[in-house]
Amino acid sequence: MTESFDAGKLAEELRSLVSEAEALLRASGGADGGEMQQRAEAAVRDLRTRLSALEEQLTARARDIDSYVRSNPWQAVAVAGGVALLLGLLMGRR
Repeated sequence: MTESFDAGKLAEELRSLVSEAEALLRASGGADGGEMQQRAEAAVRDLRTRLSALEEQLTARARDIDSYVRSNPWQAVAVAGGVALLLGLLMGRR
């Protein structure tokens, strides 16, 4: 019933998407689109770099949140309850 956010799974899916895009670029490359293919490959390399940085940030933030929740469980419950109350009020207005 409860579904948790898995940063590792998201990063793996994004890596798979980048790999498929690279394969598509290699398959569609021709003599006419040499410059375009180089630009696309550069964009994919940039995307790969950004993905790696995003994965590192998500992992670090997940560790920070985990340590905070473990050291302050009641505050975490109160914050989650407050957010749930606000969402309930907003959804009840519709």
